Amino acid sequence: MARLNDDAQWIVLMGFIISFSLFFIAIILNQSTVVGQTTAEAVSEFPKNDIRGVRDMIIQSADLEDQGSYLNKTNVQNEIRQLSLERHGSVVQFSTQSESWSGVPTKLVEIHYYNGVMSYNETWRS
Repeated sequence: MARLNDDAQWIVLMGFIISFSLFFIAIILNQSTVVGQTTAEAVSEFPKNDIRGVRDMIIQSADLEDQGSYLNKTNVQNEIRQLSLERHGSVVQFSTQSESWSGVPTKLVEIHYYNGVMSYNETWRS
């Protein structure tokens, strides 16, 4: 730049400043896109359809009785735990209790769902 006159040096210096500022703005825009993407992924990570399906099957299995057939309460509940672990990669724990509430027989079901990212707990009474 020693052979350039003062005006040319000024033009080259402004070119460097503009290119660095454009590079900086591009990095900032790229990071804001990544933040928006991770926020959207966090919303989609909540597996509400998986929870609904497992919850419905658990509530239906609470009405079964332990009898001598293969379709008894213990076998069905063990299969619910195993299928949720294999298909969804989630740990499902639940317990069912029969009780009397104000003289009315009711069933109490406690459900715990954990898939490694989020945890869901529910107590259901009928």
